[in-house]
Amino acid sequence: MNLSDTFDATSDEAIRAEIKALLPALVDRSPGEAARMLQDYPEDFIAGMLASLNPALAQSVLERFPYDQRQKVIAGAAPETRKQWIRNEGYPENSVGHMMEPALAVFLPETTVAEATRELRHFVTRAFITYIFVVDDKERLRGVVAMREMLLARQNQALSEIMIADPFYLTPEMQLVEAMKATMVRHYPVYPVCNKECKLLGLIRGQMLFEAETVELSLQAGTMVGVEKEERLTTPWPRSFRFRHPWLQANLFLGFLAALVVGYFQGTIDRLVALAVFLPVVIGQSSNTGVQTLAVALRGMTLGELKSGQEFGLVMKETLLGLLNGALTGVSAALGMFVFASMQKSPNALALAFVIFVAMAGSCLISGIFGATIPLILRKLGTDPANASSIVLTTITDVCTLAVFLGLATWLI
Repeated sequence: MNLSDTFDATSDEAIRAEIKALLPALVDRSPGEAARMLQDYPEDFIAGMLASLNPALAQSVLERFPYDQRQKVIAGAAPETRKQWIRNEGYPENSVGHMMEPALAVFLPETTVAEATRELRHFVTRAFITYIFVVDDKERLRGVVAMREMLLARQNQALSEIMIADPFYLTPEMQLVEAMKATMVRHYPVYPVCNKECKLLGLIRGQMLFEAETVELSLQAGTMVGVEKEERLTTPWPRSFRFRHPWLQANLFLGFLAALVVGYFQGTIDRLVALAVFLPVVIGQSSNTGVQTLAVALRGMTLGELKSGQEFGLVMKETLLGLLNGALTGVSAALGMFVFASMQKSPNALALAFVIFVAMAGSCLISGIFGATIPLILRKLGTDPANASSIVLTTITDVCTLAVFLGLATWLI
């Protein structure tokens, strides 16, 4: 009777007792010696044994096993333990390497369909298998086999005959945003992860990338107004205060610039009361125009739609849209100003209508320009384009709108 038969007939309590008895001797040995001690035990027992070790030591021991046995050991471990055994702790939190999990069902090209099917029966009861990965003797990825091809293939066919050769893969150093861009036209349930030498390191599931993309896009709304990505509903209030307050102080300081402009034209406002009534209208319209442009620019950057060399085209498009939107809304605003000023029996009703028309068109044009250029400039400076960009944009558009509106009124009336 071999060790596998012995453990199949042994209770869980006996197995735990055996692990406890063997653990001290295992810890005192080198990874290579520890692997030799364990290699004749069943894979499930080895998995339980390694789970009792420090994850770093368990990784080192696991790497000494033959590749096929290593996979079975990993499959016998709990999902959370599997992730501890893959060397992803050296990668940043927002990288592919940090999120990858071990690749199971990995075979050599000469493995037949019948042999792979026999081995798969061991894996599918312990893990969710989507693809078979084909590697050479140096563990370099050579192909991927879908389960459909396995079902249609002859039992004596080699995997190299039915695999998709040189498949697409991600690298562990890739940022999640870069991975999202790379996979936008490749909607696969699983993506292999390889290093620069094409050695298979693990896999990442498409669902995880989709969830990461959803979170990334949802965080833009917060970063645009100075809310850090790290902040959640459960974040303690002192930490939330530290995240938000500096940006609010900056926004207050920038708001003083708009107040200075209003103060400079105080005499004009005192003389033409209708200007004060329509100030919020012009400011609100230009701010909305700029934020619309900003949202489109940030979305294009995040999804990889804005390619190198297309920046000038983006600015020109948004400038034109700002002018057109400003002109059309300016007509409506001019009509409203003319009616209001006429009701107030102002002799300058027509001039005021013209001023608000020109101011609306000009301020929306300016908002379109800055809405497109601010994220481009921030990215050029190496800063997150979404980081409080709305605060900067709103301040610029407010100052420019006030200057154009009140300056035109002072000059023309």
